[in-house]
Amino acid sequence: MDINALFTDEGLRAFTATVRDQHVRDAQQYGQIADIVRRRLEQTPIEGDRWMAKKIRAWKVSRQLRAMQKASGEAASKAEALYATYVNQVLELPQRRAAAEARKLERKTGRQAALGAAVAKSLDKTVTSLGAPADQAPGAVPQARPAEFVAADNPWQQWPMAAGGERPTTSINDYFPKGEQR
Repeated sequence: MDINALFTDEGLRAFTATVRDQHVRDAQQYGQIADIVRRRLEQTPIEGDRWMAKKIRAWKVSRQLRAMQKASGEAASKAEALYATYVNQVLELPQRRAAAEARKLERKTGRQAALGAAVAKSLDKTVTSLGAPADQAPGAVPQARPAEFVAADNPWQQWPMAAGGERPTTSINDYFPKGEQR
């Protein structure tokens, strides 16, 4: 037998079919022989037998042949299992791996698309809600506002409040008048 042919689909299929058929034939022969031996021994008395000795002896001898029949049947099924396992673990493995990789890539791109859509929606909501005047279209980029002047509590501390403007720094002396001591 060519061992390299065994590693092809056709070669292994032929080998397992041959082995399976041989074991099935052997199992049938063992079963037939077990029946013949059992019947013959049940009808053949040996001097000194009691009333059930023939049947017990026949059963004990034919039991070994039944075990051989069972073992050959299991060997036939193992031959089929060999072929099925080879196909599953060797021949179809690259296709299954490619399909799994394609599903993984599809899930990944789906997650990325969903994340991108969520980020875009969030940014659109933020831009729309924070800076859009009432007359501006939704989703449009807000324009810079003109400078506003706000009157402070004290008229001498006025400062311009423009976009990006800063408030003048204050000190502790602005909150506690000088000269008051305990």
